[in-house]
Amino acid sequence: MKHINIGFSIHRPEMVPVMARIMGQHDVIFLEEPPEVNFENMLNRSLGVDDYLMPLDLEYPEFSRRMCHLEQELYARGKQLIQVEPFVEALLSVHEFFAQGNTPEELEQDTLPYFVYLAERNATGALLKYYRTAVTGPFEATVEAIRQFARADAARFRLRDSLRAQAIAQQTGGYESIFVEAGTIHYLLWQKLWRQLSGSFRVQPVFLDRVALQVPNQPQHLYSPGDQLTLAYIFHPRLADETWESLMAAQSIVYSKIIQKEESREDARTFLHLTDERDCIRMARTLKIKDCLHLYPLIRQEGTADARRIVSAYTNTKQSERAPSQSF
Repeated sequence: MKHINIGFSIHRPEMVPVMARIMGQHDVIFLEEPPEVNFENMLNRSLGVDDYLMPLDLEYPEFSRRMCHLEQELYARGKQLIQVEPFVEALLSVHEFFAQGNTPEELEQDTLPYFVYLAERNATGALLKYYRTAVTGPFEATVEAIRQFARADAARFRLRDSLRAQAIAQQTGGYESIFVEAGTIHYLLWQKLWRQLSGSFRVQPVFLDRVALQVPNQPQHLYSPGDQLTLAYIFHPRLADETWESLMAAQSIVYSKIIQKEESREDARTFLHLTDERDCIRMARTLKIKDCLHLYPLIRQEGTADARRIVSAYTNTKQSERAPSQSF
């Protein structure tokens, strides 16, 4: 039977060799990026990778550079590579519209760019409110700001994944083996594609972190507290479990302070980012709201390394206090 594998992965350089092994087993690869005019020239090497990437706004430049080299190799082997990200494509058109001197009020309502603009505006506004609150606001207000951002972010992801699933489904004809690149938060994409294509394709998720770390018995990707909260809102927009929501938000405050944020060019075999993410998630999951409240003033002004040291020492002390004493 024809099949579609949706490869969920973090966007870090260490994942590119893993993605290479999986992508190379498919006929066509749908990339998680909007169409670029010079994409074909980059693939056939008539345009250098650095020149191709130079005008682009990249969140993870080293990852993007290594992915381009991988895409060139796949293209040389006869693989079909298709850029599909309608939400970002529409958002870029909105930015260009504004750059020409137009205003949001001049966007034509009931059009895709308009709905994309609303989703992006709401999520960005909620994120900025969280940033402002996190600087000087009380812990409770920061927790609430995270919850509000997660809800707005979830609405944005619902639209983004729905648009991408629809666009991919329209381009699957004639292919037997398809790989879809996706960030780990885009789990809804699998559900959307399964509903649209399960009659003619076997549609299944592939968590590339499990491939990388060789932990096949792990039931699913380890999601951070913030991602857990966002995913809950994606699938349950009317969720009203204040205790659980507040706990995830509180844990995400700590998690965001201790996770490594910069790209590393270390040997890919070390999987620095994957192991760091896993360790930070496990550390954050041990915390109750009262623990996060205690840690908040201690780490809010600290850098990543110092915040990690403080949280690690705190959780180690908690663990020692819970361990049964032994007498000799």
